[in-house]
Amino acid sequence: MRILYLASGIPVPGTLGGSIHTLEVARGLAQRGHDVHVVAASRELPLSYVRLRPMRQLTAQSWNGFTLYHQDIPKALSLLGTAAIIKLTRQLRPDLIMERYYNFAGAGLIAARRLGIPTLLEVNALIVDPPEILKRRIDDALGGPFRRWAEQQCRWASRIVTPLHTTVPAGIPRDKIIELPWGANVETFTPPPTPPPGPPKVIFMGSFRAWHGVSDFVYAARLLIERGHPAHFVLIGDGPERAAAESLAAPYRDRFTFTGAVPHQQIPTLLGQGHLGVAPFNTAPHPALRAAGFFWSPLKIYEYMAAGLPVVTAAIPPLTTIIREGIEGALFREGDVHDLAAAIERVLVNPAAAFAMGQRARARVVAEFSWQRHCAELEHIGESLIKTNSHHILRKIQ
Repeated sequence: MRILYLASGIPVPGTLGGSIHTLEVARGLAQRGHDVHVVAASRELPLSYVRLRPMRQLTAQSWNGFTLYHQDIPKALSLLGTAAIIKLTRQLRPDLIMERYYNFAGAGLIAARRLGIPTLLEVNALIVDPPEILKRRIDDALGGPFRRWAEQQCRWASRIVTPLHTTVPAGIPRDKIIELPWGANVETFTPPPTPPPGPPKVIFMGSFRAWHGVSDFVYAARLLIERGHPAHFVLIGDGPERAAAESLAAPYRDRFTFTGAVPHQQIPTLLGQGHLGVAPFNTAPHPALRAAGFFWSPLKIYEYMAAGLPVVTAAIPPLTTIIREGIEGALFREGDVHDLAAAIERVLVNPAAAFAMGQRARARVVAEFSWQRHCAELEHIGESLIKTNSHHILRKIQ
């Protein structure tokens, strides 16, 4: 297949979850023998950044086995690049167009509709925001143009792939929606043959946003330190909650390491030095997750598992179907820092059992939650759509 894959406003390469997702999907499909062309941004751009040249002309470069085009337009203005996307689509004549959903994107769907190409819409967020969100209130005041365009994208898509079907508005036919989780690259992330030496290292990795639970993690770490636990706590990443987390950790600063944002290629090494990965999600600050369920496919959990780490995470479905108590790690009551500390302690109290949990986590992610498996599913969906589209064209000719 020749595939045109649009990731409007997503920096590739980059450290965002969307950047990793886009890169892994493109690379995975290319490794399966497909001719993949990705349109993304070179970096995150402010709304004030607008230059006409990238909208009119896209320059190709070879990257990790696929062709990468940078279209540097602020994410909220993505549709300004539609003409260039249509031009590129006419040049490439792809068999399939894939597009990451974004309310103000959709150029790939427009091009596909004009040229009769099947489409796969990736949905990684709630399409219709709950009433508590400012964008939703503005949209309601304007008469709903954002919602109408979001729903139009869903109607135009041949298929929709999403971690949880509740991200998609109720009016879209259920048989168009395919639930497909994210994953980890099980070739890049490999577990050490034996536990790393020294005191246990407990790792938090994330974007340091409130709903990632970074403050809960530091509070739980302090409880363990005050109980005499010898663990060292490593926080990988950056974001708006970092300063608050560092301030909370300050009384015990020698027991914490804050790495800041690091290139994704360094993550396997950092995780390989750990004994436990923690994903202390707290949906209280995230109205969309409260409204639709935990639709966010947990990249960090899959990467912990691929690196052979046992995992502690919140007892929220569907996280409870990924990490099972006492098998791949431990679960705690969402938002309860005392229960979080207890779950960490429960895993680490027996180092041999913790290592065995990590091995089971690794086996599970290889079998069920790898990017390799994800891309195999995308390939199957894409080939089915192309076959259906070919039959449709033949019938029209006849």
